[in-house]
Amino acid sequence: MRALIPLLSALALSACVTTTPTVNGGGGSVAVPESVPVSVARAVEVTRRMEPVAEQMCRTQAPLLNCDFEFLVNRDPRAGVNAFQTINREDGRPIIILTLGMIRTVRNDDELAFVIGHETAHHIAEHIGQQQAAARAGAEVFGTTAQRRGASRPEIIAAAQRGAMLSTSEFSQRAELEADSLGTILTCRAGFDPVVGARFFSQLPDPGARVFATHPPNAARIRTVSEAAARWC
Repeated sequence: MRALIPLLSALALSACVTTTPTVNGGGGSVAVPESVPVSVARAVEVTRRMEPVAEQMCRTQAPLLNCDFEFLVNRDPRAGVNAFQTINREDGRPIIILTLGMIRTVRNDDELAFVIGHETAHHIAEHIGQQQAAARAGAEVFGTTAQRRGASRPEIIAAAQRGAMLSTSEFSQRAELEADSLGTILTCRAGFDPVVGARFFSQLPDPGARVFATHPPNAARIRTVSEAAARWC
C-alpha cells in the first residue's frame, strides 16, 4: 500500500471500472496518449470539484451508506491505466483509486471528471454488494443443476464457477451502464462536460460482445452518456 497516497495530498507528497488505451499496429498494441496529459495538480482540482457533488448525491440517494469518499492515487507504474472503487472493510468508507497512468492518460479535465463520476457512481448505486450477490446466485444455480444431473464434486465446483462468472459478467455490464448514466449527472453537476468526458472510451479496446466480458460495447456506453446528458444536464 506504500504506493497509494491521498490524491488531495499528492502535491505535498510527490513531485508530480484495468484497461490500457491502445492503438492497433503491426505486432500488437501500445499505449498512446493523444495530447498533453492531465497533471496531478489538475487532478487535485478536478477531484475537489467532484467530491462534494458525489457526496451530496450519495447522502440523498443512499442515506444508509458511508458517503465520505477517499481519493487515492497509485504511483506504482506497474498499475497501468486504471481507476476503480472499493470499500474500507473496517468502516465502510468508499475509496476511489486512480493510477498515475490514468491521470497522465486522460486528455482533459472533462475526461478525468467523468472517470471520477463513474467510479463514485458505483458506490452510490451499491454495485459491489450487488455484484457479490449475483455471483453467489449464479454459482448456486449452476452448481445445483450440475448436482441434480449426477455430476462429480469437481464438475459441480466447475459448474458453480462458470455460473458465478456468467452472472458477474451479466451484472457488471448492466452496472457499468448504470454508473455511466449516474456518472454523467455527477459530472455535469460539478460543471464538467460528460459528453466530452465520455470520449475517453475511444482510447479503450472495445469489448464488443465477448463472452464473460465485464464491460459493455463502447458504443452502448457513449449512447448512454449522450442520452443521460440530454435528459439531465
